[in-house]
Amino acid sequence: MTTPQHSIGSGFDAQSTTDDVLEGVDLTGKLAVVTGGYSGLGLVTTRALAAAGAHVVVPARRPDAAREALAGINGVEIDELDLGDQSSVRAFAERFLATGRSIDIMINNAGIMFTPESRVGPGWESQFGTNHLGHYTLVNLLWPAIAAGGGARVVAVSSRGHNRSPIRWDDVQFERGYDKWAAYGQAKTANVLFAVHLDALGKASGVRAFSLHPGVIWTELTRHLSTEELVVTGLADEDRKPASTFDYKTPEQGAATQVWAATSPQLNGMGGVYLQDCDVAEMAVGSGISDGVRDYAVDPDQAARLWALSAELTGVNAFASAAPDTSE
Repeated sequence: MTTPQHSIGSGFDAQSTTDDVLEGVDLTGKLAVVTGGYSGLGLVTTRALAAAGAHVVVPARRPDAAREALAGINGVEIDELDLGDQSSVRAFAERFLATGRSIDIMINNAGIMFTPESRVGPGWESQFGTNHLGHYTLVNLLWPAIAAGGGARVVAVSSRGHNRSPIRWDDVQFERGYDKWAAYGQAKTANVLFAVHLDALGKASGVRAFSLHPGVIWTELTRHLSTEELVVTGLADEDRKPASTFDYKTPEQGAATQVWAATSPQLNGMGGVYLQDCDVAEMAVGSGISDGVRDYAVDPDQAARLWALSAELTGVNAFASAAPDTSE
């Protein structure tokens, strides 16, 4: 499989911050939507985009917590959205579209990780249903606003956790036994495949899509891991403190790649690629959890298959009659 997954020599690296990648970038007059943009990397992303002049809409599962976290940041608007509840996704999209505004930047940042087995919607595995299907429905419903400006970018925050599992086509919803690690991996693979196919569908409208691994950052997403699991994986010590031997990024470094994906002129004319450390990632090699992207996560055939499955499950498809653009 040929792939555009090669470094473009961006000049940035793992230590680059949101301030670094936004130097000289003016987002005045731009509108960004950042799901979960009130905690962790989302909060840093919202703050950085707003500081560069963007108006940032933050759909939040906990609006009161969002208002508290975002107090004092100019140019931020908060609304309610639960990605695990399709009716909530539809209601938010309807409210936004009713304003008649267009979207320049869409960052699918919110997500859950390594959760105990639970179900959302009509019985969907919660990590797949929230991290992938929630964002799938949201972007498809918001498509008129995203396509309106002719140059929007959609950014799907994935993870190197996608190494843990491809799409389990024979048991996507983990109905034959649950594994929270594999379920998270499948959801993160879905995020990458979503960007691959959305880019193919959207490029004719001037919309490009990217996915990315932000790096490893200590956030509240670790709350579902036991102390033993944190120690075994090398993420933390027995006091649940970040392991000093692990190469953690700061939140500003972790958010840099999604901000770069959303705004950098270096990516003009590109799309459908997986990013890491503020550059286009190489293909992953070897086994285990590694840097780069797995071939199954950027396979256009698997991306199209996942899109079709997602449309069937949600009943939503903004491109029902459109054929993807497969040109480079």
